[in-house]
Amino acid sequence: MTDLAATHRAVFLDRDGVLVIPEFRDGRSFAPTRIEDYRFYDDARDALIRLKEAGFLLVVVTNQPDVGKGLIPRSTIAEMHDRLARELPVDRIEICDHVQGQRCGCRKPAPGMLLRAAHDLDIDLSQSIMVGDRLSDVEAGQAAGCATIFIDLDYTETKPTTQTHTVRSIVEAVDIILGMTPNNRRQQMPRAQDLKVKIYADGADLKGILEMAKLPIIKGFTTNPTLMRKAGVTDYEGFARNLLEQITGHPISFEVFADDFPTMIGQGLAIKSWGKNVNVKVPVMNTKGEFTGPVLRALAAEGAILNVTAIMTVDQVKAVADALDPNVPAIVSVFAGRIADTGIDPVPHMQECLKALASRPKAELLWASPREVLNIFQADEIGCPIITCTNDMIKKLDLVGKDLIEYSRETVQMFYKDATASAFSIEPVKHAA
Repeated sequence: MTDLAATHRAVFLDRDGVLVIPEFRDGRSFAPTRIEDYRFYDDARDALIRLKEAGFLLVVVTNQPDVGKGLIPRSTIAEMHDRLARELPVDRIEICDHVQGQRCGCRKPAPGMLLRAAHDLDIDLSQSIMVGDRLSDVEAGQAAGCATIFIDLDYTETKPTTQTHTVRSIVEAVDIILGMTPNNRRQQMPRAQDLKVKIYADGADLKGILEMAKLPIIKGFTTNPTLMRKAGVTDYEGFARNLLEQITGHPISFEVFADDFPTMIGQGLAIKSWGKNVNVKVPVMNTKGEFTGPVLRALAAEGAILNVTAIMTVDQVKAVADALDPNVPAIVSVFAGRIADTGIDPVPHMQECLKALASRPKAELLWASPREVLNIFQADEIGCPIITCTNDMIKKLDLVGKDLIEYSRETVQMFYKDATASAFSIEPVKHAA
């Protein structure tokens, strides 16, 4: 049903009765039709966070026939799902608004919503689970090839009998799912959420940033003019203010881009004024190679939390440390990935940078421009406080602890599938036995 090389595990979740508290009448449940009646179970968010931390994609698959019947406006459903996406760490919401009797392949018990999400998100259905409170949920999950968990809320309707597990709540379902995780994965490597190093997501794609903000392992964000230009941003301040309106609980770094010191200082003060969670990013030098120490001192004196960037050498770290205010927090970004590109082992280099920054306990060293997931664990091992990662690298954390024999088999499957799809041919030479 899915790509042979599909790599992601997912938990598919019905909405009402699993995440959203339904309305109960005469032993049956009904989806809320008004925003004021739309409430999540108190423990839903924490339960889903546990699944995210274990590496699962989370996909809501919900029948909403009241939309098709005209009992609830599409705008109300859209508002409900906007709130769900904001408040719960889900990756996708699939909806079928067809009514019973209409011919479609998406209304559960048909598996269409699961299959569509699996195709788009590269989900291995055989390693995924469907969680629901009705027979149709279980049948949809089974039709898609998933394990199934039935949340029994004692409805006066036909109950499933062939589900993998039966529970009474989303919390119990999560306990079961985490117990089902294969024993040959994630047993030897520490889990991402157990690392001491803080992971900051690096990028300028608004949608991607908002997705990363849902992940418990993400502790902050960085961006720069180059990333913004690649993402098509044309209004620097407008983009920044829009982002800051939506993300208020994570630090976000925005960079000055002037080349003379007075304008750098002015831009830094402007950026500082945009929000309490703003870090002012300043390069360690300008294009003439002049150290930006005067800029750092001026901004630190105004209480700006600095992120000093584009640093390569230990001597630069020492110079930055001297320029920082010891009473004001700061970030010192050393581009370990670019250093590795020159053939230098970044691990001992970053250890020396940590020593050079020891005189400024409120300043945190940041491992910038990592090239592979291994760098996250290297940064953690040496005690580097922060590492920046692209969204693609963060998604690869799902591979941590993966069984290498299985990974080898999946790789061979991918090669075989691509060769077959390309219609390559080699005329074999007969071999005498």
